[in-house]
Amino acid sequence: MFVDQVKVFVKGGDGGNGLVAYRREKYVPKGGPAGGDGGNGGDVVFEVDEGLNTLMDFRYQHHFKAVRGQNGMNQKQHGKNAEPLVISVPPGTTVKNADSDKVIADLTEHKQRAVIAKGGRGGRGNARFANPRNPAPEIAENGEPGEELDVVVELKLLADVGLVGFPSVGKSTFLSVVTAARPKIADYHFTTLAPNLGVVESQDHRSFVMADLPGLIEGAHEGVGLGHQFLRHVERTRLLLHVIDMSAMEGRDPYEDYVTINQELSSYDDRLKNRPQLIVANKMDMPGAEDNLELFKEQLGGQEVDIYPISTVTRDGLDELLYAVADKLDQMPKQEEELEEVDERVLYKFEKEEAPFKVTRADDGAYVLYGEKIESLFRRTDFSRDQSINRFARQMRSMGVDEALRKRGAKDGDTVRLMDYEFEFVD
Repeated sequence: MFVDQVKVFVKGGDGGNGLVAYRREKYVPKGGPAGGDGGNGGDVVFEVDEGLNTLMDFRYQHHFKAVRGQNGMNQKQHGKNAEPLVISVPPGTTVKNADSDKVIADLTEHKQRAVIAKGGRGGRGNARFANPRNPAPEIAENGEPGEELDVVVELKLLADVGLVGFPSVGKSTFLSVVTAARPKIADYHFTTLAPNLGVVESQDHRSFVMADLPGLIEGAHEGVGLGHQFLRHVERTRLLLHVIDMSAMEGRDPYEDYVTINQELSSYDDRLKNRPQLIVANKMDMPGAEDNLELFKEQLGGQEVDIYPISTVTRDGLDELLYAVADKLDQMPKQEEELEEVDERVLYKFEKEEAPFKVTRADDGAYVLYGEKIESLFRRTDFSRDQSINRFARQMRSMGVDEALRKRGAKDGDTVRLMDYEFEFVD
């Protein structure tokens, strides 16, 4: 089964917790704090494997979580950093944030890697908090949680040549004749429901990858028919073979088919109208095909396009077509994406730093604290130790939390909520 788009959840490993410990060795009086730091959590990494050509592995597993870092140990030993979780994807994979639709990574080359979700940093042990005022601290930090997000993984096939055209014009038959691929072939529309890949070798031993893509119909750029499922894969082909049924057996006009398909391509992505294209006049063994081809050339007018008459049944014209395709590919660069030069200026301006916390009022009357900085501080605090709690209270006071709560009208005994934790306000 061909899978080319999936939505998955990824989470980096949490950082290991720091340790509260003290040195206790013979002949070492007042050994002092010896708690080590926790290890960093593992990253979630996508790596390209050129042996894959589908996202099938994601069909049955939608959650990927990296391992957490090891906790800190005695004698100031650092916890082990977790290994990254490496997930193999086929070349041509694009990873987007499901919420913002922002592209996180575009993976095209073998062994190329991208970090999709970063692991959390390990917490510090009590040896890191020792100072002259507090030489034996009972303070250690929890590890930071790893980054977590939903991502859309999308595959755009990396083929040299893409076959485009209406359903039932003979694309699958053509692929089966010139390659070892065996796509499903039948005399009804949309026989091809998923792209098929095959390697073509010409008589002079030049080879290239050809993709038979699902048939297009009018309105495909708006999602009609197989729509975007098809057009997604056209983007990364270097050369298009526009297959046209010159026998007109389906009752359609070959020239109208040609115009319609090109309109759909350019409507989906304006760059596709400039993509190199060869016209393959198929089914030339059928009655009336020669007359239709002459009429087709007249209707093209002065357009400079290369037309190659073939028959997949008698195999006439196939060698000439494959030679022409190989010659065309030899003249084209491997990377067809050209960087567009834009005349623009970079404007630098001062932006105020985001507030470390914000205060709001819940329906039950409780004061709610929220904000990235204060929530991160809360998650790193070990509330099982009094010194850690006192340190957290001092940090909140230095941030201005107490003053902000007083301005909102907080009084002794009022409930203050931070994430899932509630405490009383003491004035």
